[in-house]
Amino acid sequence: MTNSVGPRAVFGVIVPSTNTVVEHDYWRAAVPGVAFRAGSMYIPDPVMGDDAAFHALLGQIRASIDVAVRDALTAEPDRMVMGMSAETFWGGVEGNAAFEKRLRDRTGLPVTTGASSCKAALEELGVRRIAVFSPYQPVADVEVGRFFTEAGFRVEAITGLRCPTAMDIARVPDARLREVVAELDGPDVEAIVQVGTNLSFVDLAGTLEEELGKPVIPINTATLWHALRSHGIADRLPDAGRLLRDH
Repeated sequence: MTNSVGPRAVFGVIVPSTNTVVEHDYWRAAVPGVAFRAGSMYIPDPVMGDDAAFHALLGQIRASIDVAVRDALTAEPDRMVMGMSAETFWGGVEGNAAFEKRLRDRTGLPVTTGASSCKAALEELGVRRIAVFSPYQPVADVEVGRFFTEAGFRVEAITGLRCPTAMDIARVPDARLREVVAELDGPDVEAIVQVGTNLSFVDLAGTLEEELGKPVIPINTATLWHALRSHGIADRLPDAGRLLRDH
């Protein structure tokens, strides 16, 4: 159901209430005729400083997602985009497929998730050997690595920033992100993938692609690309990294 600000598409975007980055990254891309309506998953306790706390955070996500979806649906969007990535990697390939089915059944709409978007982007770019980083705790990085391995990729390295709270994800400075990428990169790595949608990485990723000479894929770029291309919108965005610029 398009409208005057989204004559080509309106995407519902499901985000945690602590997330300040996803909507910024999407609107910043300024795709003509595409609009976004966020539904917010209430996070009363944003602590995620260890594995147990991360599990508890996921519990809050699972308890509040139906209300967030309900709210986003009132704008009559054309597609649902999951703007929180950890849940979409949980349980590997089968877990992501089951999550997508639940969301499709709940909304009656096509669905974009972070896990599927990263898989599709890597396949489009023709790479198999990857390094991955996240803002997560080890328990979540295991699930991220499991998904990519089951999807047919070779995970050469994976690490998490171990952010103590969900809000701290958005506070990681570029200097630290550069350090992490430098630690992960190597001759066997064909692409760097970043997960964790509240991590502000889109601008730096484009710079790092030029410096490293290989794809650097932020998850917010991947989900936007997947949503646009799956919806038949083929606009090439010159300032958004090679995925949205060339594919």
